[in-house]
Amino acid sequence: MRRAPPSGTGARRVRVRAWSAAGRDRLAAERAELATLEQGIRFRTIFLILMGTILAIAASNVLTGAVGLFRETAARPLTAAEQARYIKDDIARRWQAWSTDLVFPEELQYIGLGRAQQYARRVGLAPETPCRSGTDASTGSVLAQYGCRTLLRATYVDQTSTFVITVGIAVLRDEETRIAATAQLPVDDRVGVRPVAFPGTASELFGAAQRQRNAWIPVGPYVVFSTAGYSDGRTRQSISPEEILHSELWPAAQAVAGRIARALGDEPNAVPQCTQGNVC
Repeated sequence: MRRAPPSGTGARRVRVRAWSAAGRDRLAAERAELATLEQGIRFRTIFLILMGTILAIAASNVLTGAVGLFRETAARPLTAAEQARYIKDDIARRWQAWSTDLVFPEELQYIGLGRAQQYARRVGLAPETPCRSGTDASTGSVLAQYGCRTLLRATYVDQTSTFVITVGIAVLRDEETRIAATAQLPVDDRVGVRPVAFPGTASELFGAAQRQRNAWIPVGPYVVFSTAGYSDGRTRQSISPEEILHSELWPAAQAVAGRIARALGDEPNAVPQCTQGNVC
């Protein structure tokens, strides 16, 4: 049996309206844009965190370096090794840093035989020369082997103008090299530094044949050579060993060379106590 339809206007079906294609695309685009924005925010957050971490590490390194630099440059007491290095470096510079009159004084006092006060005066300065050129072959070859840098020479006469003394300073790289070189030098008082004569002075007759004895003194990076003879031109062969033994010639030569060597090798008057002077 059929039921009658409800009274009134009659039943209507509810119809669902479908989204248009354009609406669906717009919604998808909005969702995609929102997802992209959220992803960008996440990436930006990660980037900021990374940059903050990097800057923090960099700042820490800079701070650590600054503290280390401050500690390094701040005044502090010199160690014994640093003071010893300062002294060695000061001595090694003297052949260049000092004036000629400090290296080879114009006048040198010394004590002669009988404790008499004597002096020797400088009569000439020779130009710098290669070590091999200013010494005998057997001596020069050793110096050259160990890298001798240069040879400085000056000639002195005693106050009576009887004795002539040439002093030569061979400059090695450092004290260790000098020690090695002097261990190989010939033990022979006939060879050493070549004499330098200056015309018009008491030394003008002083040549290789007039040398009576030769010797050297080690000090720092230097080898201080000396050779001595008579101003009247007497040769080594013309003088008996007994006369040389009792002559004041050799003590005078040793005294003059010794004074020059001691000055070159003396410790400086003031050694810094701190890295910045004497205030730590």
